[in-house]
Amino acid sequence: MITTIQALVSSLWAYFLSVFFGVLPSSMQLLMRRIVHALTVTTVISVVSSAPPGFPASGNGLWYTSPGTIWAQELLPIGNGYLAAMLPGGIQQESTQLNLESLWSGGLFQDPSYNGGNSPASDQEQLAQDMQSIRQQIFASPNGTINNIEEIMSPIVAYGGYGGAGYLLATLNTSSSTPSSYYRWLDLDEAVQRTLWTQDGETYTRESFCSHPLQACVQYQNTTGSSLPSLTYAYSVAAEAGIPTPNVTCMDNATLSIRNYISSPGMLYEIIARVEAPGGTSSCTVVSSNPTNATLTVTGAKEAYITWVGGTDYDISAGTAASNFSFQGPDPHSALVSILSSDNLQSSSYETLLAQHIADYQSIMSPFSLSLGQTADLSTPTDQLVASYQTYVGDPYLEWLTFNFGRYLLAGSARGILPANLQGKWGQLTENAWGADSNINIQMNYWFAEMTNLNVTQSLWNYFEDTWAPRGAETAQILYNISQGWVTHDEIFGYTGMKLDGNSAQWADYPESNAWMMIHVWDHFDYTGDVAWWKAQGWPLLKGVASFHLEKLIEDLHYNDGTLVTAPCNSPEQAPITFGCAHAQQLIWQLFNAIEKGYAAAGDDDTEFLDSIQEKRQSMDKGLRIGWWGQLQEWKVDMDQPNDTHRHLSHLIGLYPGYAIASYDQAIQGGLTVNGTSLNYTKQQVLDAAGISLLHRGNGTGPDADSGWEKVWRAACWAQLGNATEFYKELTYTIDENWGSNLFDLYYPNSTTFQIDANFGFPAALLNSILQAPDVASYDIPLQVNLLPALPSAWPSGSITGARIRGGITLDLEWSNSKPTSAKFTVDSDVSGRERNVVVNFGGQTVGSFATSSGLTKTLTF
Repeated sequence: MITTIQALVSSLWAYFLSVFFGVLPSSMQLLMRRIVHALTVTTVISVVSSAPPGFPASGNGLWYTSPGTIWAQELLPIGNGYLAAMLPGGIQQESTQLNLESLWSGGLFQDPSYNGGNSPASDQEQLAQDMQSIRQQIFASPNGTINNIEEIMSPIVAYGGYGGAGYLLATLNTSSSTPSSYYRWLDLDEAVQRTLWTQDGETYTRESFCSHPLQACVQYQNTTGSSLPSLTYAYSVAAEAGIPTPNVTCMDNATLSIRNYISSPGMLYEIIARVEAPGGTSSCTVVSSNPTNATLTVTGAKEAYITWVGGTDYDISAGTAASNFSFQGPDPHSALVSILSSDNLQSSSYETLLAQHIADYQSIMSPFSLSLGQTADLSTPTDQLVASYQTYVGDPYLEWLTFNFGRYLLAGSARGILPANLQGKWGQLTENAWGADSNINIQMNYWFAEMTNLNVTQSLWNYFEDTWAPRGAETAQILYNISQGWVTHDEIFGYTGMKLDGNSAQWADYPESNAWMMIHVWDHFDYTGDVAWWKAQGWPLLKGVASFHLEKLIEDLHYNDGTLVTAPCNSPEQAPITFGCAHAQQLIWQLFNAIEKGYAAAGDDDTEFLDSIQEKRQSMDKGLRIGWWGQLQEWKVDMDQPNDTHRHLSHLIGLYPGYAIASYDQAIQGGLTVNGTSLNYTKQQVLDAAGISLLHRGNGTGPDADSGWEKVWRAACWAQLGNATEFYKELTYTIDENWGSNLFDLYYPNSTTFQIDANFGFPAALLNSILQAPDVASYDIPLQVNLLPALPSAWPSGSITGARIRGGITLDLEWSNSKPTSAKFTVDSDVSGRERNVVVNFGGQTVGSFATSSGLTKTLTF
């Protein structure tokens, strides 16, 4: 009944889309889609009225009453960082779409001329002359701008992108009778996807998960009947156009080996899948019509499970000059066989593997929890919740669920060799949108990691160290004539050069990308106090980036005000090529502060370096000017326009996630006078100007984009300004406008393009309305902890446990009637040398203060 009705409604839906909706404006299309979707869901779920058996009583999960069909909008994700998969929840056949974290096209794997976007070293002298000419033209220009900088940019060569790894097809030879009592769900308490249905009087259950300890994914199938129908496993790339035909062979009667390339030529990948069939038999058969294809079949078993592992010949440690920046590693076969034959996998039952996976996942997630006072809706499927959701009206339960889903996605995509990319680790196509690249897009991915006590960042630091820094040093030398430190403009395979693609400076002229990502490096130390990590990895990364920017800052010869500025610069991703962009100046100022704060703990004795940082920080432009219509200027030249609704909030980087605006200190950042005009603003003046800029920037539906990430960034900024109304309006608008029924962020409403950054930005923005403790320029400045700074009226009661604050502090907070009732601060056992003065605020008033010391507990009651 379910599949028949679903097919009929889907056909009608396709007809309406093509014949009728195509002539409607986009807003009406969205309304009609919601109406038809509601009718579809009502029809399909008429046989069930509550959440599936075994669904978390807390409501912490996503559930549906029909299989998914649209990858970006309906399928459900599982992952362990190394591997990932998307599941439709099929009945007779489950088509599991696979991902391997390092499966990328491009680089030397594909093109021997790949050079990371760098010009030949022999061009260095000419590039230095070109750079000097560009700067002179900018300073001499009446408005401080020029049209292009193409002479210092490089054509794009084999940049590549993240690719899907085909499909694992599991087919049950059941009868053609109509299934009933169908459910599929994603359990966010256990990180397990389950599908349940009844057919011919028997109930079938399928469970899928990706285990981080095992570096493997598992899919389990059972029945309440005496035995399963015959069950066949096969592999296909038919749905991913562009992938060459794979070689699928039998390793033994229970194991398939799948070997292939992402492109020809290109990176090699292998997937090995082994089936276990207690009480039954398994066989591996070569397809008679195709000797390079084979299948696994299980018969006579009451239950069966298949475990798959996968890898490529990518090696992150081979991104150095000594390895010719090849990133080429060994054939993955031996490593995969070793994983699959490990004692843990070989000797454990399915129940043991599942329990081990759940325990590992919960150990990562459990240090932090959030309540918004929500009431779980266990009678409404998730797709209906999303379809009925409205801007500003909201739904605390769905908002809480979206928060938890974001943490689930980061835990499932960041704990591998590579960090979470623009799609986490879930990519459908041979090359995904924007290559699913890992350049500055990944900064939003990690906004919430430290504060929500999610220990998943190590792959990010390794990525900077092994992929950005080695080739970035070459780019610094050749393109900028700078011998110290490193720089990047882009990402995978050490693509650190500045891309030439037409007049692409607006997004490619971004040498501050390294400084933006150093916010995360500094924050990790500031939150955790991990001195050993700081000395070994954090400080060398930070020092390398700061060393580059020390040499790159130059004197402003346009205004001749004695300040140091960046030139040329673009405010991402806006067109004017100019100097002293607010975004760049704020980031570099924060970077230099981090150097001073972290110097002692690093054990560095390079006093000349520290002196240079302090000297240039003092004389650099701070990127804070109030313009002609009361706005915070995006550029040093006052050329902002009130009708600019660009998707980026580049000049508000210091409001959120930075602190150059949020923690503005007149004594440190003020005092400059230019041409007789005082720039000695008060903090309130700076915050008011930021608010004017934010208001004029619009709600994230400008003519250039309609993405979720721009909306959650706006929400976080409104929260930072203490505006609960605008915060909640923007936060709810994100769900209403950009969420698929599977809670994936869509590039624009009803798009089939997935971007994960809004899924990650959402938890950060939400938490910023409940708890703020922005960074400060110096340890001498008290840390201001603001409780419930922008709490919307929709969440009058709630709690957080295990939230992390700078200075090695953990906070447990409860509130009721929109006011805090208790706040418990627990300081780590060793903060020696990093003690802080802390001031606690609520409603604009100080409600407590303390000085941190090792092991201190401070409880405030209200």
